[in-house]
Amino acid sequence: MFSFFNPLDFNDPVGYMIPVFLLLMAIENFVIRKKMLDPYHTKDTIASLSLGIGSVVINLFTVAFYVGIYFWLYQFRIFKNLGADSVKEFTTIAWHKAHWWAWVIVLFADDFTFYWHHRLSHEVRILWAAHINHHDSQKYNLGTALRQSWTELFYKFIWWMWMPLVGFHPLMIMTMMHLNLIYQFWIHTEAIGKMGVWETVFNTPSQHRVHHGSDVEYLDKNYAGIFNIWDRMFGSFQVEFKRPNYGITRNIDTHNPFKITAHEWKNIWYDVKRAPTFKDKLHYVFDSPGWSHDGEDHRASTLQKKLKAENKNTP
Repeated sequence: MFSFFNPLDFNDPVGYMIPVFLLLMAIENFVIRKKMLDPYHTKDTIASLSLGIGSVVINLFTVAFYVGIYFWLYQFRIFKNLGADSVKEFTTIAWHKAHWWAWVIVLFADDFTFYWHHRLSHEVRILWAAHINHHDSQKYNLGTALRQSWTELFYKFIWWMWMPLVGFHPLMIMTMMHLNLIYQFWIHTEAIGKMGVWETVFNTPSQHRVHHGSDVEYLDKNYAGIFNIWDRMFGSFQVEFKRPNYGITRNIDTHNPFKITAHEWKNIWYDVKRAPTFKDKLHYVFDSPGWSHDGEDHRASTLQKKLKAENKNTP
């Protein structure tokens, strides 16, 4: 039976990590000053923290709604042994000991889902309008990791709806989603270089620096959450070969969290209004960012093909 989920009943791992995040930011700030790396910028950090706090508040309500849907879908699950029969059983240690292998499966299932959610958030403009907030800082530090979208939270959980239908318990799904988010915090730093063999399987600061780069070679690369195997498998992996220029291709000059949240939605609206045909309007909403009906094509794939051709022709 469908019911709304009380978010107070779910012990969100991210909530427990907030003091740790703040401590690590302080340590990182000390380290990057010692190494004479790009320091924290006060207004930029305040903007990131504001977006992070806002996302926590919004998430309380969106989690309640979507987990309620997950529980409703869970009653139609295909595999009965992937998840507990009830919340009460889920809270027992015995069930987790007997079903440790289900946590291994959900780890990869969640990360695979995150990869495609993240990739589409870059390759479909209306989704990019929500996700862009995480990328529009020209700084790259642990503060940037907290620069979370407000609007993305209203639909993000849709990508995970297949998991309760397969048989994963909703609280298992939510726990793994949050643990994935926690893992991604520490990779937002320039204080850690390349990590050797760890780079072959796991997402690292080096790989995620590429993801935040606005350089043509780095656009739409390295969507990984925890494992980089999906990037390697689906052709979106890129090694870091130079320090990225952080931010977006057309940077914005504001630290106002409301303007940061709204700027790409406004750009879509202006483009849709000026588009001459209904087909063009749809392109501006659902095509990749950079598509234009009357100007140069600035989609990442087009720019990369052009750069590759130029490099090929260079003696």
